[in-house]
Amino acid sequence: MSLRDELLKMAQAGREAARVLSLAGSELKNRALCNMADNIEANKVEILAANEKDLRAAREAGTTGAMLDRLTLNEKRVKDMANGLREIAELPDPVGEVEHEIVRPNGLRVGRMRVPLGVIGMVYEARPNVTSDAAGLCLKSGNAVILRGGTEAAESNRAIGIFITEGIQAAGLPAASAQVVRTTDRKAVAELLKLEGYIDCVIPRGSKKFLQWVAENARVPVIRHGDGNCHVYIDSHAEIRMAEEIAYNAKVQRPGVCNAAETLLVHANIAVRILPELLSRFTNAGVEVRACERVREIYPAAKEATEEDWKTEYLDLILAVKIVANIQEAIDHIAIYGSGHSEAIVTQDYLHAERFLREVDAAAVLVNASTRFTDGGQFGLGAEIGISTQKLHARGPMGIRELTTTKFIVRGQGQIRS
Repeated sequence: MSLRDELLKMAQAGREAARVLSLAGSELKNRALCNMADNIEANKVEILAANEKDLRAAREAGTTGAMLDRLTLNEKRVKDMANGLREIAELPDPVGEVEHEIVRPNGLRVGRMRVPLGVIGMVYEARPNVTSDAAGLCLKSGNAVILRGGTEAAESNRAIGIFITEGIQAAGLPAASAQVVRTTDRKAVAELLKLEGYIDCVIPRGSKKFLQWVAENARVPVIRHGDGNCHVYIDSHAEIRMAEEIAYNAKVQRPGVCNAAETLLVHANIAVRILPELLSRFTNAGVEVRACERVREIYPAAKEATEEDWKTEYLDLILAVKIVANIQEAIDHIAIYGSGHSEAIVTQDYLHAERFLREVDAAAVLVNASTRFTDGGQFGLGAEIGISTQKLHARGPMGIRELTTTKFIVRGQGQIRS
């Protein structure tokens, strides 16, 4: 069987499964999700052993830093995967909800019913926890999913896929509800993107280069999980200790993820009071500071920032730092260099906070909180299938509701149009 025929067979099975899932009740879907969670926890030894094979291969290939961190599973991350599935089971089921129902002058009742998207193709790099998150979210929202993770996580994804499928089948739902593409042939992604009429949309997660390639080659709709060139702006009215903790957490807590801060903007009136201690703390944590000339006058240990630094999503322990004259300059800088992911202000000035919320164009805008909170679980969505930085269909963390669409439903009593 050719690669295309293999993927076509999976997509056809997915369409059949999607019909079953679209009609499945919440209780049945929740049972499947809990089965999946129990299976993952019960088989964590096998999952971690598979992940170790991937890690060994990655190290031999010279993989380091953020990519290796994304690839790594441990007992806590496996437990988090299982708990994420259980949290999804606890969430309200949007399928079948009727919204915005109105009664027309002729008596017709017109509403919108939430329905699944259908068959979702998920293509992603590195992070094997995406396999369980995506499978759980798609199942709860009534969608079938075809999962094609990166070659670097092939063993981990296969293992997780086996235990997910067993949990789904044990609940009486089709095995094809969540399918993992087992081949490591890179052509599989290209073939998946061509399956018009079988796959309703593709959600890619990975590097900017990978996302661009998917968008250019897809014949099916794409919901893009964009890169995260995120900023923290410390306003002149910021509380010093709060600002230090937020900025440090946003960069250091987990630097290899898309909601980590990449640039720190500091109001000129507060720079001398906050930067020496804060940048020393960053340096002691292993962060390489690249800064504008005014920052380097205050903190000479910083390296000179270039134009490229303001544009870069490092996903590493590197931070660009700039002093700005006022909130307008901070907003302008974000407008030029931000990727539309997550932007934060630290301030005690209500008007500045409201202005930042109103004027900054991003999927998530935060006041007095770390950018690291832009996450489906932290926002109460359960796990997330991605963080969309585009504006059509969905924006920000995509949970169950964002994996549905609507259809108009019309109830009449014999009305005809004159």
